[in-house]
Amino acid sequence: MTAPYRLHYAPDNASLCVRLALEELGVAYHTALVDRAARGQRAPAYLALNPNGLIPVLETPDGAVFETGAILLWLADRHGGLAPAPDHADRGAVLSWTLWLSDTLHPALRMLFHAGDYGPEAAVRARTIERLPGLLAILAGARTDWLDRPSILSCHAAPMLRWMALYPAGQSGWFRLSDTPRLERLARMMEDRPSARAAQAAEGLGPTPFTAPSLPDPPEGSAT
Repeated sequence: MTAPYRLHYAPDNASLCVRLALEELGVAYHTALVDRAARGQRAPAYLALNPNGLIPVLETPDGAVFETGAILLWLADRHGGLAPAPDHADRGAVLSWTLWLSDTLHPALRMLFHAGDYGPEAAVRARTIERLPGLLAILAGARTDWLDRPSILSCHAAPMLRWMALYPAGQSGWFRLSDTPRLERLARMMEDRPSARAAQAAEGLGPTPFTAPSLPDPPEGSAT
């Protein structure tokens, strides 16, 4: 690889979190489209990088890294700036919230978007919609200012706020970003960053991808 990293991505997928972090860090990277319409994430070559068949994967000089939270932490530790150093007093809080986003909020969104995979679709989706405002209130109460600046937390959280406003299509009326002012400020802060403008162009996310998102119109690939 001429650039040190290759991001395997699909538009408006979890790889968006990693793209934002790479752009914030200003490091060189290439992208490799995973064609979800053709189930590219199940292709043998992709499974050799991530046996779970999930997006994203980041190829590095040290090998492939998968799982969004792991990639974000790896990049922050390798390059600094987006998370506190291992010996910093804030390290524990950032680790806790990074894993909370990966292990609590993101799985709830998967249940919202793919409710039929978890049981009767309408019932699962209704229960998840009841639960999500409480999770957003928990996130809005996070006792760390790393959520309020460009960091792995804001790179991770901003796309999730976008997705809640958009998906499933026609069934996102429960979500209002203005209900959680701190998260609204996070979305606006990230939207104004050069990293977001780069992601908008690369993935067809529109001019207000986090505060007033529209469905993507990517130059290549598809979100689903």
